[in-house]
Amino acid sequence: MAELLIAALVWVGIHVGLAGTSLRGVAVRALGQRGFMIGFSLLSVASIIWLVQAYAAAGTTPWWYAPNALRWCLVALMLPAFILVVAAYTQPNPTAVGQKLLANAEPRGIQRITRHPMMSGVCLWALIHIAGNGDSASTAFFGAFLLTAALGMPSIDAKLAVRDPAGWRRLAERTSVLPFGAILAGRNRLSLREIGWLAPLLGLLLWAAVLHFHQKLFGVAPVALG
Repeated sequence: MAELLIAALVWVGIHVGLAGTSLRGVAVRALGQRGFMIGFSLLSVASIIWLVQAYAAAGTTPWWYAPNALRWCLVALMLPAFILVVAAYTQPNPTAVGQKLLANAEPRGIQRITRHPMMSGVCLWALIHIAGNGDSASTAFFGAFLLTAALGMPSIDAKLAVRDPAGWRRLAERTSVLPFGAILAGRNRLSLREIGWLAPLLGLLLWAAVLHFHQKLFGVAPVALG
């Protein structure tokens, strides 16, 4: 368990402490942008491999048991998590949106729901697995991703605010970190037409595939079917 905690802290440190702070600027000046990206990618791959191996080998303590009814609810919540992650790749990311706002363009599609669809999807995925597993090792493992995504959102916002203060103000006024926050507050509106069919369809297909193969891939069935 100690190794898992160390691996989790290293993962968070690389993605938040290095990539999300002024240390990034120091590293870029020393290595160059390309050198930094190569080094950061290698560190990320090494740290995720270590984190997964440490999780597989860690002893664990059960904290609670999720009944099957709750597990079905968690399985259903995984669908929007998949859609959010897919939409982050099929539609503009926060940086691209910030650049578009220079021309007074309005956030569109998934950005109306949340300006950080990738991070929001990862947070939801991590919370679902922490709730469903209910043990110390899973809390440390998935908690590392939850912490990285949760801290990554304000880090991205801060970079946008420095890069383009006026554009950032317009973005912040029209969008929210919490999904549907800006819509519920009346600062934006939902447009299913702008979201389109690609992200929901791909998200649904991925959700169904992972649900079907979950036990074969990860050794654990998400719900009891019998």
